[in-house]
Amino acid sequence: MTVTVVGQGPDVILIPGLASSSAVWDATVKQLSATHRVHVVQVAGFAGAPVAGNADGAVVGPLVEAVDGYIKAKGLKSPAVIGHSLGGFTGLLLAQRHPGSIGRLMIVDSLPFFSLLFSPAATPEMVRPQAVQMRDATVAMSPEAFAGQQAMGAPRFVKSAEGQKQVIAWGGASSPSVVGRAMYDLLVTDARGDLAKVKAPTTLLYAYDTAMGMPSTAADRLFVDAYAGLPGLKATRIDDARHFIMLDQPQAFAQAVADFLK
Repeated sequence: MTVTVVGQGPDVILIPGLASSSAVWDATVKQLSATHRVHVVQVAGFAGAPVAGNADGAVVGPLVEAVDGYIKAKGLKSPAVIGHSLGGFTGLLLAQRHPGSIGRLMIVDSLPFFSLLFSPAATPEMVRPQAVQMRDATVAMSPEAFAGQQAMGAPRFVKSAEGQKQVIAWGGASSPSVVGRAMYDLLVTDARGDLAKVKAPTTLLYAYDTAMGMPSTAADRLFVDAYAGLPGLKATRIDDARHFIMLDQPQAFAQAVADFLK
């Protein structure tokens, strides 16, 4: 990963999601840089960033260790961590595996076990064969086929036309190999058993839109039940937004970030 640092003040680390650019945080950086020192992570192999150390093997576990190593190398004291999607999951694993490293955590539209999206009864063993197939198919894709797949999927993740353009560009410029392996990590890693290890105060933001084809109560149940083992979780639903809450509801997202950092 690479990190860009902007501003002065208490430390905040921003981690983007799967196949995303650090630019997903541009509005948040603008919001915070007058009062905070903002460390913006770019994951290697996503959104045109060089693959570098992500050439093979697992993606998410090494990213967790890289963020922890960065915190220690820079001497950051109890930084706040805000992560979207894969970035939120990375923040959660960081809080579990290195509880002394972070001061507080905001998870944006991310689950402690992504395969719950397919079945509430999912287990890593149950989904592993399908996850292997998805990983291997993605890794084998040509850049053109992968970019086409990303473009087709974008409307499910972001409502606004401008946001869709950004997400399509970031996805299309990502490495199919890195995305495929990162997706596999998310699908087969169940972090629910270690939720009680999280000592950092944690805020969860999750999206809901009628286009999701389920009532808002179902979204509430999915997220609240998934994080049931995390003591003191503060969960907030953001309506009229899809996965990229910061692009679909920028004002509500900015307010949530401000409240989180108070």
